[in-house]
Amino acid sequence: MHLSNLKLWNFRKFGNAAVFALETPHLDLNFNSGLNVLIGENDSGKSAIIDAIRIVLKTHSYDWSRIDNDDFHNTQRRLRIELVLSGIEPDEGKNFTEFLSWETVGENIIPSLRLILDVKKNVVSGQILPYEVRAGADTDGKQLSPEAKEYLKVTYLKPLRDAEEELIARKNSRLSQILIGHEAFKNRGDDHLLMELLKNFNSSIENYFDGNNNVGAKIKDQHGKGLKDKIDTYIQSLYEPGKKTGLAVTERGQLRSLLEKLELSIQGEIRPGLGTLNRLFMASELLHLNKNNWTGIRLGLIEELEAHLHPQAQMQAIETFQKQHSVQLIMTTHSPNIGSKLELKNLVICSGDEAFPMSDEYTELKKDDYVFLQRFLDVTKSNLFFAKGVILVEGWSEELLLPELAKLIGCNLTEKGVAVINVSCLAFIRYANIFKRKNAPFFSKPVAVVTDVDIYPTDEDGPVPGDKAKLVKATANKAANYDGQSVQSFIAPHWTLEYCLSKSAAFGDEFARIVKEVHSGTDWADFDAILARKLKDKSLSKTEIANRLAQACADGKVDKSKMVADVHVAYLVKAIEYACGV
Repeated sequence: MHLSNLKLWNFRKFGNAAVFALETPHLDLNFNSGLNVLIGENDSGKSAIIDAIRIVLKTHSYDWSRIDNDDFHNTQRRLRIELVLSGIEPDEGKNFTEFLSWETVGENIIPSLRLILDVKKNVVSGQILPYEVRAGADTDGKQLSPEAKEYLKVTYLKPLRDAEEELIARKNSRLSQILIGHEAFKNRGDDHLLMELLKNFNSSIENYFDGNNNVGAKIKDQHGKGLKDKIDTYIQSLYEPGKKTGLAVTERGQLRSLLEKLELSIQGEIRPGLGTLNRLFMASELLHLNKNNWTGIRLGLIEELEAHLHPQAQMQAIETFQKQHSVQLIMTTHSPNIGSKLELKNLVICSGDEAFPMSDEYTELKKDDYVFLQRFLDVTKSNLFFAKGVILVEGWSEELLLPELAKLIGCNLTEKGVAVINVSCLAFIRYANIFKRKNAPFFSKPVAVVTDVDIYPTDEDGPVPGDKAKLVKATANKAANYDGQSVQSFIAPHWTLEYCLSKSAAFGDEFARIVKEVHSGTDWADFDAILARKLKDKSLSKTEIANRLAQACADGKVDKSKMVADVHVAYLVKAIEYACGV
């Protein structure tokens, strides 16, 4: 059994000003039965999704979770959350028999469980009216029984979790909750071996305070006996002659009380740090999720998986979670390290007012694209998941130059939340298709593809000299290959970036100076011809030239007023403006 679908109406950011309509939820999100990682920029709705789930299902750790005024979208007076649980096995379904829905698929009849939380405000006072979680196939469902609710509780790790507090010995500690639910302790009492061991330990304590060892012989250390004799004297004078006290580890509350005295640690490590404690906490929760003889949902919600973990530990953690096949996990992250280590099919990108699952049934990515991206989508490139806008470039030159060029036209890419992603090859289509969907809703995030036209200047014409037919065709072919939905290509008007810079009114003179400086041993008598030759034989130091030109931009050595009518770099300007939403 797993959570397969979540629908939200007017819950936090997922809503609008329109009249409430059941036919049009403001978020309709499907989940994998295994790992799901919600990834995206701040305020993209990741926590809202997690909170909606736990408000309906509740948690094993009894975290307080109720609807309040801030959960309603803007001034709306009604919100609704629907969850659908699928993959229900017979031993799981027996817990919800009267609430199940049934669907015929081929020769099979498939059960599912729809949970409904519909909350309204009083029209006059604005107070939130009483509400309850209901279940069933119809619009309203019926009241879910307390017994059924117990089988729906989830494991939840909050974002700013205090792992140390959760693991230490205390009454009703999270560790004791996990242990008491495990088959090793569940429904056990005084007959458990630990209780027998405790009684033996208490006998040893009693012997110590009597001044004896376990076989009744007198011990050298009589301080304990002296202490107890004094207490006995006082109690006899205050209470009743002949009365004696007893000192022992309490056995009241039986097994649970004993488990509440346990704390979890790493053997041999003294005072472990927050990162180690966080991993201990996650390990204990995995134990709980994988417990035997449990016929309820096995769902873990983890916010900000990376909390207190260094990058290598983050990667180790996500690898572990990707191997958990018998439980469902829904997580959030702001970490590019985790984004780079995940299988793309396990990602859910939160962007705009939508959330986009990235498995192959939703994207235009092909099977071999997933393999390629799994291998080459590194920490730097995974920034595209968190950005408000993306510029895909094919090399270091564009990556170095574009941020400084953007500042010249008044667009600071960092402030705009735009990521320049160097794909280091011509695999634009693989990266671009991350943002292309088979069906609506579509990404609103602007994705600009900046690429060379790759037509040598003397080869631009077709049958008629000057018609630029080959250039036009190459440009059109590239645009047709890349463009679609929120992805738009920006193609160099001639050959390559460097060739366009050499012809640019704004950059041409500074570019030529830097090229000659970098290649000082070259005879530049015919600059255009030598540049073309070096571009052709790939001997031009493109990266170093771009680096120095970027610095020249930063130092004010480029006349930005000339960029307005500069047709040779207009494609770069337009790409930046598109990604920045200008």
